[in-house]
Amino acid sequence: MPRPRTRATGVAAIVAAALLLTGCGAAVAHPSAGTGSPAADKPLVIQNCDTKVTFAKAPKRVVSIKSTSTEILLALGLGDRIVGTAFQDGPVPAKWSAQAARLHKISDFMPSEEALLALEPDMVYSGWESAFSADQAGTRSELTALGVGSYVQPAACRTTGAPAKLTFSDIFGELKQVGAIFRVDAAADKLVAQQKAELATVHKSTKGLSALWYSSGTDTPYVGAGTGAPELVLETVGLKNVAGDVKQTWTSLGWESIVADDPDVIILIDASWNTAASKIASLESNPATANLSAVKNHRYITLPFPASEAGVRTVDAAVSVSKQLKALGLG
Repeated sequence: MPRPRTRATGVAAIVAAALLLTGCGAAVAHPSAGTGSPAADKPLVIQNCDTKVTFAKAPKRVVSIKSTSTEILLALGLGDRIVGTAFQDGPVPAKWSAQAARLHKISDFMPSEEALLALEPDMVYSGWESAFSADQAGTRSELTALGVGSYVQPAACRTTGAPAKLTFSDIFGELKQVGAIFRVDAAADKLVAQQKAELATVHKSTKGLSALWYSSGTDTPYVGAGTGAPELVLETVGLKNVAGDVKQTWTSLGWESIVADDPDVIILIDASWNTAASKIASLESNPATANLSAVKNHRYITLPFPASEAGVRTVDAAVSVSKQLKALGLG
């Protein structure tokens, strides 16, 4: 079993990290820059959210927090680098299930710093910036001092650095940046090319239909708003988001507003803790929502929760919604 890396035993790592951060001639990459990986012996410096991180070499031991980060690593063929996962939102797609079956789960929720450091990672890759706090996985500065690099999915930055409104270029930029960090540019380029080809198959509806992206909640639903992955998917397939004028990724939206907008289609996010079936039952039994056009006509589209956040499944989500619209006769 690996020996836990503690503050007391991290002096050598602190010195090493300090040397890395003060080194000169480092390559700098940004998600949208499309820059190639540095040579194997050259450090890569990345500005990520509000933090500058140096990767002296390709990480070998990674802890991934959230399904989106885990799945990007799997899609790039880096499953063997993952030494632990946490806060996974659901099963991975079948094409990665064999790799995923071998992964070590640290926690169903946010890991503690002690549990994370016990695995002696050289990188933590998170789908939430909030993971890096003193009472969770540890602050980014503290991890750096212990020789552990950190990376937040750019779409999830909250301090600074998040796109004003998510685009597929942002998602593809992250894939290429992660490829640069791990020095697997060819794999990242191939993955982006595959995603672009899949995206090109999406048929965009011209019927002027509206949609509600219903993630969770009953008394007050939590819905996809106007700046994140839900909005990107809806725009891509030609649906108008009833919460699209809210300049956030997600928002709470009252039923009164939803009833007034009367969406043509409802996107139901299927999660183990709040299934699509339970949402349908609630919508159809509640007098306030039973008369919605989408409910009366059973115009439901379902997506798994991990596909609802920015990542390697966002293209798949757009393809799936487009196909389900067609099946409903609305394509």
